[in-house]
Amino acid sequence: MRQLPLISRRVAAAAVSVVLLGGVAACGPEDSDSKSAGGGSEGAPRKGGTLTILNSQPQADFDPARLYTSGGGNIPGLVFRTLTTRNREDGAAGAKVVPDLATDTGKPSKNATVWTYTLKDDLKYEDGSKITTADIKYGIERSFAAELSGGAPYLRDWLIGGDTYQGPYKDKKGLDSIETPDEKTIVFHLRKPEGDFPFVATQTQFAPVPRDKDKGTAYENHPVSSGPYKVVKNVGDGERMTLERNPHWSEKTDAERHAYPDKVEVTAGLDSAVINQRLSTGSGADAAAVTTDTNLGPAELAQVSGDKELAGRVGTGHFGYTNYLAFNPKVKPFDNPKVRQAISHAINRTSVVNAAGGSSLAEPATTFLPERDFFGYTPYDHFPAGKTGDPAKAKKLLAEAGYEDGLTITLTHSTAKDFETSPEVATAVQEGLKKAGITVKLKGLEENDYTEQTKSVRKAPGLFLSTWGADWPAGGPFLAPIYDGRQIVKDGSNYNHAQLDDKAVNAEIDAINKLTDLKAAAKRWGALDKKIGEQALSVPLFHPVYKRLYGKDVKNIVISDWTGVLDVSQVAVR
Repeated sequence: MRQLPLISRRVAAAAVSVVLLGGVAACGPEDSDSKSAGGGSEGAPRKGGTLTILNSQPQADFDPARLYTSGGGNIPGLVFRTLTTRNREDGAAGAKVVPDLATDTGKPSKNATVWTYTLKDDLKYEDGSKITTADIKYGIERSFAAELSGGAPYLRDWLIGGDTYQGPYKDKKGLDSIETPDEKTIVFHLRKPEGDFPFVATQTQFAPVPRDKDKGTAYENHPVSSGPYKVVKNVGDGERMTLERNPHWSEKTDAERHAYPDKVEVTAGLDSAVINQRLSTGSGADAAAVTTDTNLGPAELAQVSGDKELAGRVGTGHFGYTNYLAFNPKVKPFDNPKVRQAISHAINRTSVVNAAGGSSLAEPATTFLPERDFFGYTPYDHFPAGKTGDPAKAKKLLAEAGYEDGLTITLTHSTAKDFETSPEVATAVQEGLKKAGITVKLKGLEENDYTEQTKSVRKAPGLFLSTWGADWPAGGPFLAPIYDGRQIVKDGSNYNHAQLDDKAVNAEIDAINKLTDLKAAAKRWGALDKKIGEQALSVPLFHPVYKRLYGKDVKNIVISDWTGVLDVSQVAVR
């Protein structure tokens, strides 16, 4: 779980990628008879060519144990296959979990505390050797080693013995809660029911790692590929990467990746303005370029919208992400529910959306869960503010709370220019509340200080701008980290901003986690969101929309609601 999602509006922390130099023909895969995917620019996608990805942030720590990914990641998903992965389709269909190395998404038993997977036939590494369940078990165990930390934390909490295990370098015996009775079967024993386990099995910690090829922290320089591409160069900790075809990858075992380009090269560490300029101009190799972490800002989007050709090369996506005002009820006057309700009624969401880049880049929100069925989205607006706020209702509630003459409060925000928690959004909130007699003093903090204070139980301010993105497309990773009282972290990064510890809420979270029927679970997550919303512990502001340019020679654009961004495993450049 993390405040900054895998695909943020500025940077995709779990992505990387690509540029190809011409001249050398890469060897092809063992078979190439898969059906071409649809969508994208004119002409059917074909194999060959070079894909160039221009990124702001490098794909650092390119080790499956250390990557924090969802759905297998974007560029990591070209090299690492996992037990399950995301469905590589547009929109909501792409938010489904599907088999990858495994034959299905897992067989639950014993009330979803035991999950069993069977591997497909003919799975091979880049050197032609067989992939076995022992390699998957070892890959997971590596992620517990302190020197390889950084990946998703769920297995430490979920696996029996995971809370004390220190990895295979210190404990060669391994985790007893992961059994491999044969080369194709792997069984996970959990300490509590987890109906979402198939989603977690998409993370790169579930990628196979052959023990005899493990080089500890140096493994990231040449991790052994189980996917369609292998790493042939990694310079500057992900700033420059070159991927070439894995000749032993077989499309017959992989229904999700197409691997059209012959080669992929990563160029990272670029300024966002430079990336968008190169993509729009499309000279040379940039004509076959994409970005996995750089959005169009408001000014750039306005410029692009005025050019028909460029506007046709903008990919639009939605990711499970919410921007909101966070209350800390431990700080006065936010301990008074009527004060929180008054602020909720006074919000001018139109001005907030405009500050976030306008309606093309932000959608107003009154629910904590984003507006997608798979999250369990249930419409509600407990404290209606309309489009521009309801100052009369807010003033009435303030008077009932004992603030007939108005109220002065402080709003903490980041100084980062991200159109999310930054001064523009804070100022829009300030102006809206002023009409209700609420004077807002703005306190801007440099990003590191902002994160430290807002995520500290001891230092957290009473009111601050915040964000949350789900690690997979379901209601659990959205609501549990924010509202489960058992996830309050007193001596570390705490995301339960309200420090809510409600026995009924905790019990309902446990009950939903037992469900393996995802539709039934989603319905209950939505009901829980609506119930928690009655307490006015946060003010949902908006859900972001992602707008990203791609090169004029790029074909087969697939953008799922799981990631919200272009899927490089589907892209063709010929």
